[in-house]
Amino acid sequence: MREGKVKCLSAAGFHHMAYVEWGDAANPKVLVCVHGLTRCSRDFDFFAQAMADEYRVVCPDVVGRGRSDWLRNKSLYAIPQYCSDMTALLAKLNVETVHWVGTSMGGLIGMALASQRETPITRLVLNDVGPVITSASLERIGTYLGQAPRFDGIEQAEAFVRFVSTTFGKLTDAQWRHLTVHTTRTAADGKVEFAYDPGIAQALREAHAAGGGKDLEMWPVYDAIACPTLLLRGVTSDLLPHDAALQMSQRGPRAKLIEVPGVGHAPMLMDTAQVAPVREFLLG
Repeated sequence: MREGKVKCLSAAGFHHMAYVEWGDAANPKVLVCVHGLTRCSRDFDFFAQAMADEYRVVCPDVVGRGRSDWLRNKSLYAIPQYCSDMTALLAKLNVETVHWVGTSMGGLIGMALASQRETPITRLVLNDVGPVITSASLERIGTYLGQAPRFDGIEQAEAFVRFVSTTFGKLTDAQWRHLTVHTTRTAADGKVEFAYDPGIAQALREAHAAGGGKDLEMWPVYDAIACPTLLLRGVTSDLLPHDAALQMSQRGPRAKLIEVPGVGHAPMLMDTAQVAPVREFLLG
């Protein structure tokens, strides 16, 4: 695994976006994997290693998360800024086309980019996300987002992660610890805290309020996508309704739909059963 950074621009000035990458740095086949709202690049460690024989796999920390800088203007934590940052990343990678795997927020960024004319995305995997985001899921996320809890040790932090992320499904103890270690950091006073800007909650609440507290819908964006698309959905997902997933298989890019048993929001792509259909689709 290699680490890198790219300088990006917002209305408030420049900031750095960090990323990790796996596989041959000279491989022209690039797979970009982008994480969910409060997660980070290291969520994809297992998946990236499984794909590194075929791809240069690049996993960014979306601004405000992981090793990336925090934005000065919190209202900029939104899809337009994230798309701008990803464009800067692709320019640094010096590639014309990429395949894209996006979990939750990472999928929304992928949708937005894939819907544009002359998009660099030629294959798209949407992991438990689509053009409908339920109000119930936004309210659930709002119960913990932006609260900036602090813990006496990594064990307490892991217990919290397991509680708020129970919808990830059955994971091993090692996988839960991995998901905790890479989304937390130790502060100067020895306390453990999450490595994301609590300010990301501001833009989410503004979007929810602007929609009148209803489900958020972005069908025109989805319908503009033309590249082959795979949709993974956790069977018990509260973010992507089953009927919306079915519609996604029948309109726009007519995504191939695979529902993952025993999981809600979202499949973490940490075991062979989840990785195999994604790999088959990307290489097909």
